[in-house]
Amino acid sequence: MTTTLSLLAQQGGNPLAGGLPMIIIMIVMFYFLLIRPQKKQRKEQEARVAALRKGDKVVTIGGMHGIVHAVSKETISIKISEGVFVPFNKVAIASVEKSSKSQGDTGQKVLEEVSKS
Repeated sequence: MTTTLSLLAQQGGNPLAGGLPMIIIMIVMFYFLLIRPQKKQRKEQEARVAALRKGDKVVTIGGMHGIVHAVSKETISIKISEGVFVPFNKVAIASVEKSSKSQGDTGQKVLEEVSKS
């Protein structure tokens, strides 16, 4: 063991010099495979929450499904059931499905096709 250490000391080379490029490559890979996609998803989610309107269907991070009743600067009121309105912070919204009003007549056409069958 001491001979190995003495040989390394005689060579005078830095043992980290060979591994440094590999470490840099790993950091770059982590950035492009993990960090960048998460930032993109977070921006998309923030845009969806910022565009919330009355009548949109939402799911909270706790799994509650409801329809947006009112929107304020930092909170929204969700209609869970008839006469039941629960306020949530906007950051608690996990997913947003636009209301049928903003999607057009597609919902009505589907209902007509089902009733004809």
